[in-house]
Amino acid sequence: MTAAGTGSALVREATRRLQNAGVPDAARDARHLFSFATGVDCSRLTLTLPEVVCDDVAAIFDALIVRRIAREPVSHLTGRRAFYGREFKVTADVLDPRPDTETLVEVALRSHFTKMIDLGTGSGCILVTLLAEVPQSIGFGTDLSGAALDVARENAETHGVLDRATFVCADWMESTKGSFDLIVSNPPYIAVDEMVGLSPEVANWEPHMALTDGADGLTHYRTIIKQAVSHLMPDGRLIFEIGPTQGQAVADLMRAAQLQHVTVIPDIDGRDRVVSAQMIGFKPERRA
Repeated sequence: MTAAGTGSALVREATRRLQNAGVPDAARDARHLFSFATGVDCSRLTLTLPEVVCDDVAAIFDALIVRRIAREPVSHLTGRRAFYGREFKVTADVLDPRPDTETLVEVALRSHFTKMIDLGTGSGCILVTLLAEVPQSIGFGTDLSGAALDVARENAETHGVLDRATFVCADWMESTKGSFDLIVSNPPYIAVDEMVGLSPEVANWEPHMALTDGADGLTHYRTIIKQAVSHLMPDGRLIFEIGPTQGQAVADLMRAAQLQHVTVIPDIDGRDRVVSAQMIGFKPERRA
């Protein structure tokens, strides 16, 4: 095995290549991918970067950098993404868990629940996190993608909640039976005319079915709200992640469905990110 140079030199050159390709946060990505290629935790890289790297590891690192230059997300390259203090498996079949979505988790955890459902569960990051945080709860995850459900099951097993999680291939709450004291969803909310503004990492690599409704971005909220009011227990909560311009529109849809305590909640950057509502002691009459 021959030597390809020090880790410091390889990371420095990789950073330059990523910067030239217009990749944001090039230095961070270079270090992260070098950590993955070498199997050394990022917290220890400073100690190991001066060491000489063998050709085999350098070749693995170079292949990762080439893929990142093509704007493939780091999470797809490593197969992992951190979310709410846990690591989740990620593939091209699921939406990449984002820090913004942690706001939904925080809101859901503000009140007790025992039976929940996550609509469009994807990687399962919301469902698995909530079940892990509330050990006495049980949960269901629905998704139209069988491949996504496979990822969610694996994440549920990894984090020790598979025995309390049920996964169903379904269109939102279609064919769902029973009632829940918590219904959550991060549905596709990007309007079709907003798709052109997405970064290449999102537009070219993430499943479009999980990004957009192909219309005004509100289609799935309308559907889920209509279904959810028949499945919320008295005092049960419905909580959505939203796009930062959709707070008022989604709140109005919830009020029109006779849900109460409708609240728009900002994320850590102050942008509208979550809308929460509650079924207070009764279920609205179903209209023909």
